[in-house]
Amino acid sequence: FLKVYWSYGGHIGRQEKGLFYALDLGGTNFRVLRVQLGGKEGRVVKQECDEISIPAHLMTGTSQELFDFIAAALAKFVASEGEDFHLLEGRQRELGFTFSFPVKQSSIASGTLIKWTKGFSIDETVGADVVAELSSALDRQGLDMKVTALVNDTIGTLAGGRYDDNDVVAAVILGTGTNAAYVERANAIPKWHGLLPKSGDMVINMEWGNFRSSHLPLTEFDQALDAESLNPGEQIYEKLISGMYLGEIVRRVLLKMTEEASLFGDDIPPKLKIPFILRTPHMSMMHHDTSPDLRTVGAKLKDVLGIQGTSLKTRRLVVDVCDIVAKRGARLAAAGIHGVLKKLGRDIPGSDKHRTVIAMDGGLYEHYTIFSETLENTLREMLGEEVSSSVVIKLANDGSGIGAALLAAAHSQYLEAE
Repeated sequence: FLKVYWSYGGHIGRQEKGLFYALDLGGTNFRVLRVQLGGKEGRVVKQECDEISIPAHLMTGTSQELFDFIAAALAKFVASEGEDFHLLEGRQRELGFTFSFPVKQSSIASGTLIKWTKGFSIDETVGADVVAELSSALDRQGLDMKVTALVNDTIGTLAGGRYDDNDVVAAVILGTGTNAAYVERANAIPKWHGLLPKSGDMVINMEWGNFRSSHLPLTEFDQALDAESLNPGEQIYEKLISGMYLGEIVRRVLLKMTEEASLFGDDIPPKLKIPFILRTPHMSMMHHDTSPDLRTVGAKLKDVLGIQGTSLKTRRLVVDVCDIVAKRGARLAAAGIHGVLKKLGRDIPGSDKHRTVIAMDGGLYEHYTIFSETLENTLREMLGEEVSSSVVIKLANDGSGIGAALLAAAHSQYLEAE
């Protein structure tokens, strides 16, 4: 694993007050969020969120175009701030920036991009400070807002989950991409040579999407996908289990079946040759089709791939391929979670029935029911009944956004003045 060690740099208490914003950029969509924090008693008083799709051309365009698009959406969202949200007089709006790509973080509010993942490829941003890029774009929009915390989405989910529930020990993202973070005892980290935090705990951002091993069951389809990807040889685990890639693996299998066994007739449908045309949401809709004639499968094959008049037998085969790819991904994801619990000593049956909570975020886990059910069943199978009875996977919807807003509050420029 590429391991990045990150300390909270202070404990998120429950006394933070005021209006804080978060921007969550982690895939093909980004979210903007505002949270009114009420301190010890009120906690999260009110929150509002908006989600915006990033046009495909901006993912491989210029840095300025991407950040200007994001800043414009943020400015529009700020302009819609209602009377229920109160910014204290004379204060600048403050933002937690969730940026879910590998970053070399030099302080709580600065970090340089190591590499893009998840289909982004903008060379000029690599090595640049992403907070500076966003801040410049905010200035160009005339938006008076300060970025006070740069956060990885997994860290944000962990922070938000922990704020809500003290038993949260790890966070996992299963969306366009995938990552995990967990709370480790600082004295158990051989690479850490700095001062130990007061709490004795340290957050570890695993960047587990970049895990690779000879034990991972790579097929010819995985190898071809990786070789033709924007980042060959990297993010191998992510390419097996995340939403960016599952639909593409299915497309590659169907193409091979068409070439070698005329799955869709004698001619190869031209659209079936287009990489990433079959998205994971399409795959999920086909996989969850319960109609007797698999009507949704037929409709998706027609609308997405231009394949007309498929037989029921063919549709069943397509569902079987979706089933194999999704369940393989879910079982591998469960193995990763089991590895984290094992490292924390939470996999051992015994008298200590301490509750273990994993905060989970991401559209793949939230919306792809067969995937999430397979993951949970596999984790139960690996842990055994006794241990799994005290392990809870908790969907932390917008967890990373709320976590980023909390971390922005915990590192507010106005804290000293209070």
